[in-house]
Amino acid sequence: SLLLPQTQAYLQRFVEAFTASDLSTQMRIGEYTDSLRLISRYPIFGVGFTGTPDIDIYTDVANMYLIMANQIGLVGVAIFLMAMSGVFLYGLHTWRIAKHDPELDSIHLGYHAALVTALVNGAADLYFFRLDFQPLITLFWLTVALALASSRLALVKQG
Repeated sequence: SLLLPQTQAYLQRFVEAFTASDLSTQMRIGEYTDSLRLISRYPIFGVGFTGTPDIDIYTDVANMYLIMANQIGLVGVAIFLMAMSGVFLYGLHTWRIAKHDPELDSIHLGYHAALVTALVNGAADLYFFRLDFQPLITLFWLTVALALASSRLALVKQG
């Protein structure tokens, strides 16, 4: 099906994206470069949420983790990753209980899978951390809360 004439434009666009010859990919590479430059200038605590003090670079980049490093620094990213690790360790501990309950196993697994999906999506998206998108930030933290609640529910059901 890749050899059909109808798919040639899609195939060409796909190849351009992976060879960085299209404008969109070039812009993303520029964003990543600027972001890494900003992180190297302000590595510990970032530049905050008001924007960069340097006129030659900007904080917007299509990657949640780079935006975090830009705004809250590597210390903030480390705290965030420790918090997410804690959620998953707690979930792993309670999964041993939840998997034996037919009502709870799908809820527990579903909320943790949703959180994994959101965290993976953050590598190519920025909406879960930018203050311009408050409904999606709320949705992300609601997913975290539901994953924690499903873990807590497993402990309560255990007795």
